[in-house]
Amino acid sequence: MWKYAILSVFICGYYVICVSSEDGKPKNPLTQVCLGCICEAISGCNTTRKCVGNICGPFSITWGYWADGNKPTIAQKSVDDPDAYASCANDPYCAASAVQQYMYKFYQDCNGDGKVDCDDFAAIH
Repeated sequence: MWKYAILSVFICGYYVICVSSEDGKPKNPLTQVCLGCICEAISGCNTTRKCVGNICGPFSITWGYWADGNKPTIAQKSVDDPDAYASCANDPYCAASAVQQYMYKFYQDCNGDGKVDCDDFAAIH
């Protein structure tokens, strides 16, 4: 019995510390499936797609979107590097990180159905 009580406390503690933030939003709100769906809808998830004008990568990220997504970078590149935005937006993993952080920042129930899910994230993107 005590084992289950301790395990329950541990799981709840893990959720509070590792999965959700202080404001109750999940740290990584999008599932891998949702990220994949958004990527497919935007570009056919073309990971070889580079910048076209001011839109870059498989998620079609602009500089402003990347900046709102906390400017993640690849390979320890400085955010001040002139190539930091394009390098990240053209890298599927870094771009997905920018999308996750952007969705965390703008997390909301767009369609008013009482839950925040992939439909909302697609609308936000």
